[in-house]
Amino acid sequence: MNPITHFSQLARYNVWATARLLDAVASLGDEDYRCDLGLFFRSIHGTLNHLLVGEHHIWFPRFAEGRSPSLALNAELEPERQALDARLRAGSVRWEPLIATLDAARFDGTLDYITTKGVPVSLPFAATLAHVFNHGTHHRGQITAVLTRLRQPCPELDLVIMLQHNQAKP
Repeated sequence: MNPITHFSQLARYNVWATARLLDAVASLGDEDYRCDLGLFFRSIHGTLNHLLVGEHHIWFPRFAEGRSPSLALNAELEPERQALDARLRAGSVRWEPLIATLDAARFDGTLDYITTKGVPVSLPFAATLAHVFNHGTHHRGQITAVLTRLRQPCPELDLVIMLQHNQAKP
């Protein structure tokens, strides 16, 4: 599989899994949504804001524009639930068009950026892009774990579930 095909599939998975998770979270009361559930970013809301910061306001500009915004990883960029939901959905669909613009050789290169602590870094481009999608999977998994703990319905977010769903479409 060429890297553009592979990463485009991961980008589509990210859109699909984000939507399914946000749909599940939408049914929560505000108390459960905002309370400290012991997550690294405390609440579901805090974790979703972290995804907005990391995936869309730090990593996307690094890949798309070659710039490294300086933001705190726990910044609350969007205090309103519905607006945060909309921004996460809108941000997730930007990755696949970006990947489609890349030359296959780019995936063998490096991504040079400045960390949120101001340290210059040069890492393998493909592995770092894989990190972005893996990071989202990690935090969605944390949220599904607390949904289970709250005895709420929990969506299946496995990549193979998306692949099976896509295969079943006429």
